[in-house]
This record gives sequence, structure tokens and C-alpha cells, in this order.
Amino acid sequence: MTDTTRVLTQIDPRTWEHPADRAALNALRKIPVFDQVLRAVFGFFGEKPLRLAFLSSSVRVSPTQFSRVHRIYLEAARTLDVEPYPLYVQKGYTLNAFAFGMQKPFIVLNSLTVDELDDDELRFVLGHELGHVLSGHTLYLTMMVVLYQLSTVGFPIVGIAARAVLMALMEWHRKAELSCDRAGILAVQKPEAAMRTMLKFAGGHADETNLADFIAQAEEYRETGDLADQVFKVLNVLALTHPAPVIRVAEMRNWFESGAYERIVAGEYRRRGEPEPGYAEDIAAAAASYRESARDAFGNASQAARRVVDSFRQGFGAR
Repeated sequence: MTDTTRVLTQIDPRTWEHPADRAALNALRKIPVFDQVLRAVFGFFGEKPLRLAFLSSSVRVSPTQFSRVHRIYLEAARTLDVEPYPLYVQKGYTLNAFAFGMQKPFIVLNSLTVDELDDDELRFVLGHELGHVLSGHTLYLTMMVVLYQLSTVGFPIVGIAARAVLMALMEWHRKAELSCDRAGILAVQKPEAAMRTMLKFAGGHADETNLADFIAQAEEYRETGDLADQVFKVLNVLALTHPAPVIRVAEMRNWFESGAYERIVAGEYRRRGEPEPGYAEDIAAAAASYRESARDAFGNASQAARRVVDSFRQGFGAR
């Protein structure tokens, strides 16, 4: 940790949460049969078996295992003023990391992420994942991954209603990623490192790419507000769980230029325990960010769920 890194004492996750993320999560919770799908999935599997399944082929990070990762992780956790959660490294051939768990969250890094990212980039990623935990995302992230995996193998527990919930979860997750990119930036407090990480996630290598050109590429997505909406709708059709790295860089730049990042680092941020904003406030803020994007996605999911309540009940049976 450098001398210029500010510890964000008692920072509340609402400080970094994108308004479209909050509105999307509120809308997700209002989808008919969402609670039933949630209970059915976790009632069927249980937390402990799911946890063991994720961690059976991973190495727990400690002072004597992946010591570099351990040091950087403690720095990120200290900056966000949170006790570190269990952290693991698993063999993986893609740049990826994730936070899972229901009552006991944990974080997993793919080994390629550890190998390919420098210290600042890795700290950004670890801060991003801590952001998911602190924002209460892990329950929904776990549910999304389980439903997605089950849907790919045709498991009978995934009926039409559950697929509607999965679609809505994926739409929410793309917005949640934008929130947690901000958490990652606050953890590293070097915006360039965050954008450099996105360049690597997009397939770039340090000796073959130019960050300034990549940032210029992101400007195409900031020409009009409507363009981002259109791209997100395409991503929804393509069933991608993450927004494209270029879009994430564009959103980072929007945040920087709003002045929010500088204000937070200067000490102007929500503290834990302050009153929650109202749902209507979140919807209004999301509308300013994405206009009709969240409404369209969740309206379609809600209508689909209503049409298949009976199918859902038959698919899951009485419990």
C-alpha cells in the first residue's frame, strides 16, 4: 500500500453502487416466483455442498500460499475497511475471478489472473470482488451460476420460470459489474490500473497494445446515451454475463468525469449505518443512466414468469 492510498473508513457500499444496479436488483426481487426459485435451488443443493463443490479443486490463499496475492488482498481489504473473506486460487485458463456463497461468502481467482496481472491490476480485481461481497451480491451470483450451469445440462429443476429468473439475474449482473468496478478502483486508487485491467480482459497484451488507443475506442460508447442501452440489449440476447470491457471503461470514465471518485477519495462518501435511499429514488437515478434498459429487461422477465407460474410449480413440485 502506498502512502497516498486513503483508507475509506466505514465506507458504505452504496457509495460505489451504480444506480442501475440498485434499481435492477430491486426489480429482480419483485419478479413473480423469484423467491420460490431461490428457495428451490438452495433447498435442493444446500450451502455446504455448493461451497465444497466450488472449493474442492482450489488452493486457499495465506501468508505461505500465494503470498503475493495474500499481501495485495489484505491491502485491498484494509482500504475498503473490511475484514478479508476466504480467498482461493483455482486452475483457470481465462482471466476471471468471482465471489460466491450464501451465508458465508468467499472469493476465487483463476490462476491465469494471478499470473497475468501486475500488483495494481490484481488489487483492482480483488477490490472488485470485495465490492460484490459488501454489496450483498453473492447470494444472487451463486444462484445465477447454479441456474446457468443447470440450464446447460438440461437439469429438470430448471423449468421455464427458472429460466426467466436466470435471464433477469444475468441482466442485473451486468449492471452489478459496473458497481463493483468502482469498488475495485477505490481499492487500488489508481484509475489507470483499472482501465489497463479491462484492456487485458479484452485480450490485450502489454507489448502489443496501447491503453490510450483502447480508451479512445471506449469513447465510441459515450457519443450518445442511447448507444449503451442498445449494446446492453444485444448482450442480453447473446446471454453474456459480463458487460464488454470497452463498455466498462466508458462507464469508468463517466464516473471519473462526474467528480464522484475524487470526492470519495477526499472523504465525501456514505458511512455504514446511514439511512437507505428509497426505491423510487433508485429507479429515477437508473432512468437517468440507462433510460428504458432495466425496465425493458425486467418487464419481459416478469411477464414471462407470470405466464409460467403453473409450469414452475409442476416442475419443482410441492416442497
